[in-house]
Amino acid sequence: MSRSELVAIRSVVHQLVETFGAADYYQQQVDQGGHCAELWNALGTNGYLGVHLPAEYGGGGLGLAELSAVVEETAFAGCPLLALLFSAGVTGTILDRSASAAQRERWLPGIAAGRTRLSFAITEPDAGSNAHRIATTAVRAGDRYILNGQKVFITGMESADWVMVVAATAGAGSGRLSVFMIEGSSPGLTWTPIRTVMNQPDRSHQVFFDDVEVPADQLVGVEGAGLKIAFTGLNTERILTSSICTGVGRYALRRAVDYAKQRKVWDQPIGAHQAVAHPLAAAHMHVEAARTITDRACAGYDAGREVGELANMAKYLGAAAGLAALDAAVNTLGGNGVTYEYRLAPYYWLVRMLNMGPVSKEMILNFVAERSLGLPRSY
Repeated sequence: MSRSELVAIRSVVHQLVETFGAADYYQQQVDQGGHCAELWNALGTNGYLGVHLPAEYGGGGLGLAELSAVVEETAFAGCPLLALLFSAGVTGTILDRSASAAQRERWLPGIAAGRTRLSFAITEPDAGSNAHRIATTAVRAGDRYILNGQKVFITGMESADWVMVVAATAGAGSGRLSVFMIEGSSPGLTWTPIRTVMNQPDRSHQVFFDDVEVPADQLVGVEGAGLKIAFTGLNTERILTSSICTGVGRYALRRAVDYAKQRKVWDQPIGAHQAVAHPLAAAHMHVEAARTITDRACAGYDAGREVGELANMAKYLGAAAGLAALDAAVNTLGGNGVTYEYRLAPYYWLVRMLNMGPVSKEMILNFVAERSLGLPRSY
């Protein structure tokens, strides 16, 4: 796709979000317990949820660069949707790259059209960033598997039709993990919301599996190859996390710049003062640098290259830049910056959380130190 076509996608998506009321709509959904279903359906109907999925399954036949643009522009318009990361991004990519033809036909058209929403469950209370310690088990019993265990901080269960689960199929261990698709209404599958300070419509949950029966044809890929299969989506997740954070960063800077141009305390707008202008200028540069790395990661991914390094770098830089931009914007508005009326501070904890996960910045630094610099492994 040419640069002008990508710019066109960005423009149309941004305008689509603004028709719903943008940041005001987002806050309304949070306050009323909604999950932006109307916007989600509109994105799906217009082909943006599946822009990266194969055309034969109802997708746009394009790539991660285009989905990254959709994620960033929704955030830039004031609607950072974590469901875009997990439903369209992670699970959609895993199914596209690792599922059988029958499974792709079963799930991808619904994902692309917005009819089917998915959650992704890998994190556990005692495992954290260490997938080797995943304790949720899936035991084969004839033509089905029986799942038992629990997951934590799983996003969007309240609106998910299906959840993709990473479980151990022959005892704990990364070499024996497998990936399953589980229907949200399955007996034995329950969840409870985790109360957090994050101001978002896609909530976090603790999820429990108590003898959940899963038909064997809902195993994605090969049994025991779950970690490799999951990582086809986790690199996507890291890249798109950068996009959502740089989108929020751009949103915050736009609002702060508009305010700094109009607000007068002495004889000229406060934006003329270097103490106000310089932090915003520095934040802008960091956001644009992160976007450049993210674009490189998307290009490498779409070309079929190994992008572990770039994906991790993009996530680290994008999350940090988004948070710094948001902080500079709040500081520019002073007291107004922490009010709900000015629609800045309510995004703080979302971006702060995305600096910690998915994948912590410390694990990214470990990866880069070891893989990029050749330093000895520290963990």
